[in-house]
Order: sequence, then C-alpha cells, then structure tokens
Amino acid sequence: MTVPAFTFPRAADARPPESSVDRALVDVVLAPLDRTPRFWIVLTSICALGTLVWVVAVVNTIARGIGTWGSNIPVAWAFAIINFVWWIGIGHAGTFISAFLLLLNQPWRAAVSRLAEAMTVIAVAIAGTFPLLHLGRPWFFYWLVPYPSTTSVWPNFKSALPWDIAAVGAYFVVSLLFFYLGLIPDLATARDRVTGKRRRQVYGVLALGWTGLGRQWTRRRAALKMIAAIVATLVVSVHSIVSLDFSMAQLAGWHSTIFPPYFVVGAIYSGFAMVLALAIPVRSGYRLEAIITVDHLERLAKLLLAIGLLLTYCYIVETFLATYSSDPRDRAVHLTHWPFGPFGWIYWTMIALNVLTPQVFWFRRCRRSLPVLFGGALAVLIGMWLERFVIVVASLARGALPSSWGDFAPTWTDAGLLFGSLCVFGLFLLLFLRFAPAASLGELRTHHFERLTGERA
Repeated sequence: MTVPAFTFPRAADARPPESSVDRALVDVVLAPLDRTPRFWIVLTSICALGTLVWVVAVVNTIARGIGTWGSNIPVAWAFAIINFVWWIGIGHAGTFISAFLLLLNQPWRAAVSRLAEAMTVIAVAIAGTFPLLHLGRPWFFYWLVPYPSTTSVWPNFKSALPWDIAAVGAYFVVSLLFFYLGLIPDLATARDRVTGKRRRQVYGVLALGWTGLGRQWTRRRAALKMIAAIVATLVVSVHSIVSLDFSMAQLAGWHSTIFPPYFVVGAIYSGFAMVLALAIPVRSGYRLEAIITVDHLERLAKLLLAIGLLLTYCYIVETFLATYSSDPRDRAVHLTHWPFGPFGWIYWTMIALNVLTPQVFWFRRCRRSLPVLFGGALAVLIGMWLERFVIVVASLARGALPSSWGDFAPTWTDAGLLFGSLCVFGLFLLLFLRFAPAASLGELRTHHFERLTGERA
C-alpha cells in the first residue's frame, strides 16, 4: 500500500484540511469499525462460552470456598498465585513498549503500541481477580485498603497483600490513563468517519472534544511523556513487589535476593511473547500488513531473544547461588527436588521452552517466518507459566521437613479459572478490536510526515 502525503497541523490553532488526511491509512485501520468479519463472530462466540466457564468457576469458588481448588497443606499457594504472577507479567510488555520506547523516541513502536497497551489493561485487570479470590472471602477486600473507620481497622503493613494491592492498583490506573490518552485522537477520527448518529455521538463523547489543534497535540505529547516516565518506574516496582511476596518467606527455593530482577525480566519476557503472539493473527485477520510489517515482527523477535538471554543468565545465577549456599535445603530444592522430583518433567520442559526456543531467533530467516515467530511466542508463554508453577508448587511441595512433604493436583475449578481467564482476555481483546482503532493513527501519520519532510512535526 502506497501511503500518500498529508499536511500535519503546525500552527497553534491550525487544523488539517480534509483533503490532507491519509485516507488509505485511515481506511485500513478503521475498517473493522464498519464491518464485522466472520472470524470475529466465531472467535467471540468461543471466548464468550469460555467466559461462562470462568463465571461458573468463580461462583463455585465464592459459594463453596477455596477448598474447591487443589491447594492443600503444604501447597497452600497454587494456580491462583501462578496465574496472578503470569498475567501481571504479560501486562508488563505493553507498558515497556509504550513507555520505554516512547521515552527513547523509537518510531516503530506506533505499529504495535495500541495492541500492547490494550493487552496491558486487560491482563492486569484479570490478574487482580486471582488474589481477591484467594482471600477466601473476597467481599472483604476493602480491608486491604487503608481507610479511616470507627473501629480503627487498618491493614497489617507487615503483610505483602496491602503492598500488592497498592502496586497493582496504581499500575492499572496509570496504564489505563496512558492507554486512553493515546486513544483520544483516533476516537476523534472514528467520530468523523463512522456512519450512524448514535455511533458518532458515542465516539464524540469518548473523544472529549478533540479537534486536532496544534496546542492539543503539544499538550498530549507532553502528558504522554510525563505518564510514560511514571509508568517506566512502575514496570520495575510492581513485579519487584510481587517477587517480595516470595523472597521474604523463609522457604527454600524462594528466599533469594535475585527474585526482584529475575521476576522483572521474566515478566517482560512473557509480555513480549504475548505481543508477538497477538500481533501475527491480528495483522493477518485485519489486513494490517502495511502497518505491522515483518520488520516490526523481526524487531520484537530480537527483543525476545535478548530478554531470553537475560532470563537464561538469571537461571544460571540462581543455580549457582544455590550451589554456593551453605543451606542444605536450598541446595536440595534447586539441585534435586526441582530437576529430579515429582515435578521434574515440568522443570525440564520449562528450561527447554524458555531457554532453547528463543535461540532460533539468531537466524534471520526464522525471525521473518510468521509460523516460527508464532510458535516460538506460544512456547515462551507456556514455558513462563510452567516456570511459575515450578517456583510456587515444587518449592512448597518439598519443605524443610520430609514428614510435611506433599503433592499437588489441580481440580476442575483450577483448570476452569485458568482456561476461563484466557477466554475473558480474548473476549475483551476482540471487543476492543471491533470498536476501537487497532493501531495508533496519530503517531503513524506523524512519523510518515517526518519521513517525507525530514523535519519534526
């Protein structure tokens, strides 16, 4: 697709004439808003049925208690915390792509930033449901929030839960604000393009009166930079706090100072894999080949390879620390129970998926092959979930006393919550792709203008 030139508003009160708008680019991005593809209806129906499974599992948990899960003694933490850490990690890559690459002025982020930001908001919202369900009585969740009350009930700040709710809550709010602020110009474009009075009114309300004046673009860019700086710190802080839930415990396999950077690297790793896994089918299904190009996918593959090498280094350091440790329990967990215990096959599958899979991206042909990229991304996502399983379940199952050892087996409720959360994610992502622009039109048009003129818009 050849993208024609357009004139970007430069003066403070200038507005681009209609003839200057890049019609080809706008038509491609906004096409899903005017028609409903058949595959969208099929996938939405499947995800809606899966969401019903999630609802049934949640209702069963609330009505009968978390005894319906496979959690037991000593494996008191299992699928709920595994899913929580996994989904939080997936949400990190959207912020990384949007915030860090925006601060670094990387123009290629515009093609995938919208998809990554939507993924972040949905994933973090889903992640927050698991610790709430794990409370046993989720209707008392407000006890975790510091609020004045006549009975002087305040949360225990020595517990990790108040810090979790503060970190995750702040991360969700800032990510949602960052996502919506970037979406406003495209909602205004949709307002001016869609047919139907009611649809135009809805997009008009969501666009908050955006008219495309030069001063609006300037203020929006400044606001995005400030929020990006805040989000960049939250990327590191949120998963570091989540890792402290584990490392503060006196349990072999958890009590390690490497956990904060280890968890941050793993979160970004799984998040980039999810962006890659989503970008490929969205690119093909919505005919965005001219926007999300193979070059963009190759850059994502390179980042996935780099972060995979960092994660491999963390695995090596973790094993070295256990070997060097004077604690025999730590050596037993890392060197015996994890690789050769009852969950040993999960451990070696995790190593194969997380360490060996990204090595294929050393080769340019693999980095530009859509089946290889998609398969590699799915392998990393599965491997990162298995990593959390090994950390949580395999460590708890083999504690300090052999008399307290036990195994874990998930129930249908555990499986329903995991499968249902994937369907909830798919449902909301499909709804987003149906009613909102899938790519950042404002940034794409701006970067095209800069390439044509050689000057900054």
